[in-house]
Amino acid sequence: MAIAKPVEDITTSKINEQVNEIQKSKKQKHRKEKPWDTDDIDHWKIEPFELEKDKIKPFTEESSFATLFPKYREVYLKEIWSHLTKVLDQHGVACVLNLVEGSMTVKTTRKTVDPYIILKARDLIKLLARSVPITQAVKILEDNVACDVIKIGNIIRNKERFVKRRQRILGPSGSTLKAIELLTDCYLLVQGTTVSAMGPYKGLKVVRRIVVDCMKNIHPIYHIKELMIKRELAKNPKLAEENWDRFLPNFSKRKRAKQAKTTAAKATSEQQQQQQPAATGVEWTSHDTSQAAAFRAEQAKQKSAQEQKKKKKYTPFPPPQMPRKIDLELESGEYFKKKARGKGEREADSSKKAEGRELVSSLKKMNKPLDLPPPSEEPRQNPVLAKKLNDRKRKFDHDTEHSRPH
Repeated sequence: MAIAKPVEDITTSKINEQVNEIQKSKKQKHRKEKPWDTDDIDHWKIEPFELEKDKIKPFTEESSFATLFPKYREVYLKEIWSHLTKVLDQHGVACVLNLVEGSMTVKTTRKTVDPYIILKARDLIKLLARSVPITQAVKILEDNVACDVIKIGNIIRNKERFVKRRQRILGPSGSTLKAIELLTDCYLLVQGTTVSAMGPYKGLKVVRRIVVDCMKNIHPIYHIKELMIKRELAKNPKLAEENWDRFLPNFSKRKRAKQAKTTAAKATSEQQQQQQPAATGVEWTSHDTSQAAAFRAEQAKQKSAQEQKKKKKYTPFPPPQMPRKIDLELESGEYFKKKARGKGEREADSSKKAEGRELVSSLKKMNKPLDLPPPSEEPRQNPVLAKKLNDRKRKFDHDTEHSRPH
């Protein structure tokens, strides 16, 4: 008697699970589930540092960071250094300004409690060296504020192109920079070959992408438009778990993609035109077929041109030398005809040339203007000066008359 085997319950969910297991990469295969990592946890939240007074103890080792600053920042740093020392003293951090070496140093003291504050102080002096004002740079000591100094000098070599693309970050009268600051909640400062940014971590990530893409010839306005759409979509709670790609604009289309699209549209329109007369019973005209044939011929030409443009095989031998003028004359026989010409012909040619020269010189002489003497001009008197001289003369005559003895 045959024993009936139990039928396995094969459902679509089980099949999907099996497919997913097969498609898993090597890294995902060995990863374990984390039951403590739930969806309600905010990974971006920064917990405040609080420590009981009994547990506060001085650090066993001193940590210090130093950074150089440019010469033009020396005067400003001298002015604000007393204010900076007061601010850092509240967090138990010491700072030293060395004008000989042109460096700033921050270090921990026995009063330092927060172990991370030394890294914040390091970022503070780094921002001051990159021309960030003290009122803005001090905000880096807050927990929810981070900084990023983006280097843009080594992305592009051409200096003129670099200046133009850097100007795009600022925009006309700083409008583009202001828009980026409002959308990312970050502070931006473009100085020399760096862009200093301050703000939350999410905003800094977006700012870096915008700045680097701008130096790679992608205008910031595209990112600004995308950020504006994302901000509006975030207000809708229904779209919280959905993919937003269908709402975002796609600016990556190029000329070739557009050409392919237009050709496809033309082909579909032709097919529709062909189908319409067939349905109505009207015969297809020869004019339309000739258009389609011309279109196909043009496409074939483009394909052949692309094939010809393909890279040629490398050969170590140089190209053949082009023939000289004498070589061409020797091949055609013109060279020997010239030599066969008599002396009389050459003399006739030379006499013709001489006559031509004489004719040209005579024409030049005829066209030459006559050397006539310039017309005589009467000297023009200055009326103001003449009036002054007349007044003086009258005054002098008047004085001489009165001075005579009666």
